[in-house]
Amino acid sequence: MAHYPWEKSYPPGVKWDLEIPKKTIHQIFEDSCAQYGDRPLTDFLDKIMTFRDYKEASDRAAAGFQKLGVKPGVNVGLYLPNTPHYIIAFFGVLKAGGRVVNYSPLDAARELEFKIGDSETDILVTLDVLALYPKMAAMRGKTRLKKLIVGSIADYLPWPKNWLYPIAKKKELSVWPRDDWHMSFKDLLAGDGKYTSYPSGENLWDEVALLQYTGGTTGLPKAAMLTHGCVVAAMTQGQAWTAPSTVPGTEKVVCVLPLFHIYALSGIMLGAVRNGNQLLLYPRPDIDMIVKDLATKRPTFLPGVPTLYTAILKHPKAQGLDLKSLKICMSGGAPLPVEVQQSFEKLTGATLIEGYGLTETSPTGAICPIDKTVRRTGSCGLPMPGTIIEIRDTAHPDRILSAGKEHVGEVCIIGPQVMKGYWKKQAETDQVLFSHPASNWKGLRTGDIGYMDTEGWLYLVDRSKDLIISSGYNVYPRMIEEAVYEHPAVDECIVIGIPDPYRQEAPKVFVKLKPGASLTFDELKKHLEGKIGKHEMPVALEIRQELPKTPVGKLSKKELKEEERAKAKAKAA
Repeated sequence: MAHYPWEKSYPPGVKWDLEIPKKTIHQIFEDSCAQYGDRPLTDFLDKIMTFRDYKEASDRAAAGFQKLGVKPGVNVGLYLPNTPHYIIAFFGVLKAGGRVVNYSPLDAARELEFKIGDSETDILVTLDVLALYPKMAAMRGKTRLKKLIVGSIADYLPWPKNWLYPIAKKKELSVWPRDDWHMSFKDLLAGDGKYTSYPSGENLWDEVALLQYTGGTTGLPKAAMLTHGCVVAAMTQGQAWTAPSTVPGTEKVVCVLPLFHIYALSGIMLGAVRNGNQLLLYPRPDIDMIVKDLATKRPTFLPGVPTLYTAILKHPKAQGLDLKSLKICMSGGAPLPVEVQQSFEKLTGATLIEGYGLTETSPTGAICPIDKTVRRTGSCGLPMPGTIIEIRDTAHPDRILSAGKEHVGEVCIIGPQVMKGYWKKQAETDQVLFSHPASNWKGLRTGDIGYMDTEGWLYLVDRSKDLIISSGYNVYPRMIEEAVYEHPAVDECIVIGIPDPYRQEAPKVFVKLKPGASLTFDELKKHLEGKIGKHEMPVALEIRQELPKTPVGKLSKKELKEEERAKAKAKAA
């Protein structure tokens, strides 16, 4: 007998009831290493590493971290692209008893400085590349950072690439001093791999494993506390949904989305780890390499964001691309335009489904069935196994709305994957989390607005918050606004997201200037360099005599958003 309306819409073989193992994330990893020891876990630029290779390396990393003082309550930062270093360090930190703090390589210096202090990071792992090392080396002395562990991509390249890489990429690499503040990644792994194990399983179920930065619900970055239980629940939900369509230990999964993002970390990397599957690991989104590998390495699972599928569609070799090996293509991180979905499926013959979730839900929420014949156009899917989604009245949050397009309200996700709260921010936590006595799980007020039909399909109408999602990345308008305000010509400013043909959304700045001042777009961009990340850089500037305000005098974004939507609609027509 079904508990909820969406269960009747579930694909054959998928049940809502879910048994979540009371294990830690690294116990799941250890189990997979025991079962799939000789199975490849990664193909990194043609270098194959097995589950056993990663187990041994992460054991040595755990021992190395513990010598540096990592233990329960200690937070370790990962400032890395998609390389084997990330996977080794991730499991090494957890085995050592510590927590992982993910840092985005896209972060500007001021964001890095803020996060180091906010998350209490004393030890951090990075690479010797110009895009990363200098920014983190600049944190020495101005933050609490006490140890910087530096690796090289050449550490995990096949021969002769490992020998040629430092020569070919010399202009892209940073020289770093061998002193007490630094440590090489090789030296971290130099020991025998014997480390102290801490209580596991149920004893650590509610302990925080990850501090994952997000805009939360106010547009300001804050760290979601994701416990071992949250993440293992999300892994289990993903496995339950894909089980009828996949065979553990045989699948090849494209991993081009950044592992510092919860979608790639939980849904892609940890999903592959749990199921004994192989990751095709890309350190950067090289579309030529990805298209080539789609044809030659024959992956079976292609997770991405809308911009990835758009890039594949525009690639000159896309017309002849044979993607018959693909079983699942899944888009997340941002709403998937229907035209992109239809064009991709028409070109490739593959099925492209959409999912919906948040950092605060580790990140599972809703997902479309893999069988495209049963999907509903415009819907982001059905609540995942073990998940309850309620539409609540925005004015009366305790009131659950009935199904139907006419009953639009705030989307609330209830389930074992919901975060423990925001790190050191109890007031913000209390604003978004609520108890759900019927399930004994926490519920999350997402800030997203939508409705659910009578068969359990979820439709998102709008986001009530200011967060901009650009190419799947969270962009926080207030962070951009604060940097814009530092320009001496600016009196008032508002940043909103506008439709973008490639990134789906991109930031636009509206400015009221001080009397007699002037400002060009190029001058603004030059001012913002180093203050915000490249992914946050505005695509347009509009100077106005006055900016819209609310009746009480607060700057108002509503009118500007409506204007930009009207412009986009008129342009499309």
